[in-house]
Parts: sequence; structure tokens; C-alpha cells
Amino acid sequence: MNVAPTVGFEGDVGNRTSFRVISHTSVPYLVRQQRFFFTTEAETTYVIWGPEKNMRTDGKGKIFNTLVSLARKYPQAELYTVTREKVQECDAVFQNETGKNRMKSGAFLSTGFFTMILALEVCDRILVYGMIDGSYCSNSSHSFVPYHYYEPARLDECRMYRVHEHAKRGGHRFITEKLIYQRWATQGKLHFAFPRWKPPEN
Repeated sequence: MNVAPTVGFEGDVGNRTSFRVISHTSVPYLVRQQRFFFTTEAETTYVIWGPEKNMRTDGKGKIFNTLVSLARKYPQAELYTVTREKVQECDAVFQNETGKNRMKSGAFLSTGFFTMILALEVCDRILVYGMIDGSYCSNSSHSFVPYHYYEPARLDECRMYRVHEHAKRGGHRFITEKLIYQRWATQGKLHFAFPRWKPPEN
């Protein structure tokens, strides 16, 4: 997702980058590293999501305009954007699952949430590796690892989750989202291969 690298981390994350779901906030990095993303990783398909103010198509969407410029510069690039209606649909999914209005509760959906919804719509079977469940961080014996595997000096994963989960504004609800994924896994298409997740408690 986003601009996470694989080079140097192949033993943990593999080396396939055939598909990337990218947040509007990561687009400036795409621009700075455009030769890598659109030449070295020229076979990658990019799906970019963001709020209407950044993604509007009337010439006033700053991020959308940037993507149009990239598409003109790299005509072979597979660049797609998530529609306004689809973003609203994801908000509705979050509210349906949690009973909370995303905007009123101060939450921002994570790129992972958009990725999971997209995967569930286009894939017949989904195997997830390397994602801890929503209860992992409440275990006193949990390990301390970086939130981003490629940024070892930043906040550890569980601390990042807790900070965002309780943020009054602008926080990703990572733990809440994982509890949603846990429920979705009971529907048969989504499987957490490693670490294995326990079924949700009734």
C-alpha cells in the first residue's frame, strides 16, 4: 500500500508490486520518486483515493491535477482514482459496521480499509499475511515493532494504533477496523494466514 518499498525487504514482504492502493497524502512522494514508480515499477497499477476537495475533477482538485500531469508524462502508467461515490460508500460501510458517523467521530479511514474493501469486491479469495488482530496490542507480552517496517526509528505499531484510536480528530481507527475485518473473515472470502486470527467472540 501507499509507497512502501520492497527492495531490501524481500524476505519479509516479497517483491511483487503489481497493485498499489495509495492515499492522496502519498501522492507528493510519488511525484518526488516518479522515475522509480513509473519506470522501474512501470508494470504497477495504481489506485488513488482521497477526499473530494483534493480529488475533484473540475480543475480545482490539487491531487487529481497532479495525477493528470503524471498520466500525461507517463502515458503507459495505469493510474485510477476512487470516485467520490465510492469514498462515500466506504464511509457508509464504516458507519454500518460501527454505528458511528466517520466524520462526526473524528475518524479518517485508513488506506488499509479502502484496500480491504476493494480486494473483497474484485478477488475471489484473499490471503492476508503480517497483520495482527484487534486484540493483539492489549496483550502485555506483545512485541514492539515499527508501525512501518521500513521506518524503524518511528513509533512502534501498538503505540501508533492507540494514539490514533483515541484521537479526537483526524485519527485512523486501526483497532476498530481490524475488528471489522475479523467479522468479515467469517463470511468465507477473507483469510488471515499469518498470524492466524481467532474467530470473533459473540
